[in-house]
Amino acid sequence: MLDIALLKNFVIVAQTGSISLAAQQVGRTQSALSMQMHRLEDQMGKLLLHRTGAGVRLTAAGEKLLVHAEALLAQHDEMLMDMTGAALSGSISLGCTEDYASAFLPQLLGSFCERYPDIDLRLVCAPSTDLRPQLQQRLLDMALVSLPSPLAEGVIREEHLVWVANEAAPSILTAPILPLALPTPSTIDYRAACTAMEAINRRYRVAYASNSLAGLLAIARSGHAISVLTQSAVPQDLHVVSDALPALPAIGITLEMADQRPSAAAVALAEHVRATLPQL
Repeated sequence: MLDIALLKNFVIVAQTGSISLAAQQVGRTQSALSMQMHRLEDQMGKLLLHRTGAGVRLTAAGEKLLVHAEALLAQHDEMLMDMTGAALSGSISLGCTEDYASAFLPQLLGSFCERYPDIDLRLVCAPSTDLRPQLQQRLLDMALVSLPSPLAEGVIREEHLVWVANEAAPSILTAPILPLALPTPSTIDYRAACTAMEAINRRYRVAYASNSLAGLLAIARSGHAISVLTQSAVPQDLHVVSDALPALPAIGITLEMADQRPSAAAVALAEHVRATLPQL
């Protein structure tokens, strides 16, 4: 008979790619968790983990077991809640871009944590282009990411990109070559800003680059460049600049999941996000 707790710890090891990190999450010593994984391999009669100096990765047998383990754990949680009425518990890792985190997460997570106080949340803030690989590697359970069109499949909220500066009509608008502060070229914000400028033959240069929202806001506040944000993320001390600049497009926000059969706790958070985010 397989131990549910053993399978749960195996899933966490698979998600983190590290015995030591997984041990911290489950509250065991690294050696105790390593012994558990060896015991599971003995029960399966197969090698489940490739152990390297950089961590662990799943073997083909490990990948196969992971699919079954995640499905079984989800059914276990659902059965337990249905039979006992027990409160949801567990651990969820949520990825989110920094602008969405500042604009939406206080309300989203505030109401969710109040309803499900026994669920532990881990938040990872990064650009959408960095979050998707983490989803594919199952380092995240789900992520709020951007899509280039608000009409794309799966969009749960539409957002407008806007130019922001320290004043509504900043003096740098008269500069022959407009200085911009943008994130990396792989982001939707960067591509939208450059495309809009080129469409009206407006000369510009990316004078400041930062993957950090705090960095872009600091540059915009300094008055030395104009940046691009989603409208909901514009702080009160900055201004939307509309005169003399081309309109920026609307984008879509979607919630992408790492697993087709997520845990009951992950399902609860996903349902909460999809129901609440459009109303914020």
